[in-house]
Amino acid sequence: MSHRSTTHPALLPDDATRQLLADIAADPTAPLRLGVVAPGGYGKTAILREIERVYAGESVRLVDDAHLLDEKQLRDLVDADDPRLVVAYRPWPRQRLLAESAGRWRALMPTAFTKDQVKEYLPAGTSRAVVDFVHQQTGGVPRFVERLAGLTTAEVTAEAVTAFRPELDWLDGDLQKFLLAAEAGAGLRLDLLGSLLDKDFDAVGEVIDAGRATGLLAQDGTLVPLARRAVALLSRAERRIAVRQRLAELQLASGGPVLDLVRPLIGTGVGGPGIADAFQTAAAEALDADPALAARLLAASAAAGAPNADVASRWATASAMAGDLDAALRLADQVITGPESPHRAQAAEVAAVALAHRGQLARSTELYRWSTTPSAAAFAVVGRVGTGHVPGDLALPTAPPTSFDGAAALMAQGMRESVVAEPMTALSTLVRASGLLEPVGRAALLPDSPAALAALVALHCGESGVAESVLDRAAAAGVGGTLMTIRHVVLRAWIAMVRGNLVEAKDCLVALKKSGKRLEPRDWLFAVALEIGIARRNSDLATVKRTWEQACEAVLRHPVDLFTFLPLGEFAAAAARLRDEHRLAPHLTAARTLLRSLGDPPLWAVPLHWSGLHAAIIAEQTDVAEEHAAALATHRDRTRYNAIVSDAAEAWLDVLAGKVEPDRVEEAARGLHAAGQWWDGARLAGQAAIRTTDRQAMVRLLDCARLLQGRPTSQKKPTTTPTTDPAPSPEAAQLSDREREVADLVVAGMTYKQVGDRLFISAKTVEHHMARIRQRLGCTSRGELLAQLREILP
Repeated sequence: MSHRSTTHPALLPDDATRQLLADIAADPTAPLRLGVVAPGGYGKTAILREIERVYAGESVRLVDDAHLLDEKQLRDLVDADDPRLVVAYRPWPRQRLLAESAGRWRALMPTAFTKDQVKEYLPAGTSRAVVDFVHQQTGGVPRFVERLAGLTTAEVTAEAVTAFRPELDWLDGDLQKFLLAAEAGAGLRLDLLGSLLDKDFDAVGEVIDAGRATGLLAQDGTLVPLARRAVALLSRAERRIAVRQRLAELQLASGGPVLDLVRPLIGTGVGGPGIADAFQTAAAEALDADPALAARLLAASAAAGAPNADVASRWATASAMAGDLDAALRLADQVITGPESPHRAQAAEVAAVALAHRGQLARSTELYRWSTTPSAAAFAVVGRVGTGHVPGDLALPTAPPTSFDGAAALMAQGMRESVVAEPMTALSTLVRASGLLEPVGRAALLPDSPAALAALVALHCGESGVAESVLDRAAAAGVGGTLMTIRHVVLRAWIAMVRGNLVEAKDCLVALKKSGKRLEPRDWLFAVALEIGIARRNSDLATVKRTWEQACEAVLRHPVDLFTFLPLGEFAAAAARLRDEHRLAPHLTAARTLLRSLGDPPLWAVPLHWSGLHAAIIAEQTDVAEEHAAALATHRDRTRYNAIVSDAAEAWLDVLAGKVEPDRVEEAARGLHAAGQWWDGARLAGQAAIRTTDRQAMVRLLDCARLLQGRPTSQKKPTTTPTTDPAPSPEAAQLSDREREVADLVVAGMTYKQVGDRLFISAKTVEHHMARIRQRLGCTSRGELLAQLREILP
């Protein structure tokens, strides 16, 4: 390295070395007996060369690697009368004569580089990130720092690893075994090392000292990261596998954790009952945090010689928790259809979970009823309610009071209450179930989470704030693990959509698509309904048309159950908009039949009638809209939410009939907003504004619609408060007053003809205004134009 041409590349003198060299330079004729003691790679040879250079021809005897000399050679060395003798050696193997002489000689013990020394050693301009990486990988060992001196990125090169081969090849068998054990994380486990090496503790200590002398170990006894990588990659594969397998079996026998030991053995083909048991134990350790890894470990256990019902049922559980429902169903079926065993009940539960996520709630319920566990009985009640069966008094089997079984029982109770009791009673029970499961729910295998059920109930009774809170808590706690993640995300997006936060809802969908995760039929049903609902609210007819075929397929794949009423409602509105109601009609009929079988519970009936009302309005079927409004009126006295929706339905019918009463419309719209249906409230006010002939009422209702959408109104602030109106955005400033007026009415939902009638211009002129606006804003579609106008208009 040109920047340090006068010294050996691996020498960067510390204070003690500098002082030694200064003393020699000051009096090179003075006698000197010096021992340079350090593990391999700490720069002993470089120090000898620097000492030789400083002596500049003065007689000095330099001996390197003195620990390799035999006793006679050492005796000759120690007894020699050289006036200046410098001996470099490792602390192991221990040499008695060197140890006896050390007390009479001057000692120099080179140490590892500090981070600042690493920075000084590396080429000028090396980034701090690379400096930190080199120090972390090498532990500051000078020889290893030298091997990484050419790095420009934080990535170890193959050449740096290969350079370890000569050092590893000459080590004896016991030392190689020890290094492999250290690479496996067992370098400090004397009990395991004793059995692995077949030595007593004293002999094991000698092997460890030999390992430290190589320079491959850090001060804490673990392998330096770079050396660990080299040991893993350069050791013979069969020896590394054998050491790990033996360590795993020893650790298993002692009752300790084995996951880190056996993880690298997956796919190596190792076999035998001992390692098969170790794989199973490791799978239990991994299940909570990484069910996919647990499934791989159980597969390895089966391959190693344990293909029994116990392993298969646990493998099915891990696969389901990891989201691999195909494997879960295949393995569960093998156990269920196999010989009689106590594991069939567990396998049935796994299959029931998988089928619930795939929309087969009736079949899932059958499997839960066939199983005999307390949680299965509770989940069977949830499924029966969801498929239209009113349960009698709950008589769940007695079970230990675990959090999981307690949560399952509360879920069953909450779902029963949702059809026979007050909605808030059911919601309270389900929220408590969710809270009970939060501390332990990450490893819970669930057909549906209590948080998801609570959110559905909350959305059906106008408590979107509760729905949001319970979903956020469940997501933070990881309830249901990987399998429930998408369920919680789509329901959280649903809340954003009904509130009119369409950008947030769309972002959730985009993130789901980017994740590349496969959506099971239940999640896909909600995701497609979200896409259609967002597009409908954005007046993006092209997207509604493009997504409609997916919607039709989604409802075919997922039979109607109580928990699908929200997406069914969105599909009903889209079907009406596209004049394709006949394709959805059988599914809506099934929903109404299911409601009747449950006794027409208001909690579930009201939102379905509300969506039916909107579908009828879109289809211009006033008689059908009146039927839905009448149905809503029958439930209005049951809850505050029912009254709000019923009042809004009556207000809609009046607006459609041309009877716009601003006070009544505004009260109904604000009621919907208070119930979490912000977009519905704003739409009611906006449509009433379109249909009134009173300009003052129009302005008032448009202001109400803007306010409910979270946008500023057009009203001036009181003159008693000296403020200025917000400046228009740069994009809005590009539009003329007339263009802003046209855009405002179009965004409110008016057709071009209605805008023209209101402004006393032709529909063609309105179209020309919109074309110029679209060109100025650089929008490529009507949906993009409307979305941008909503952002920029005051």
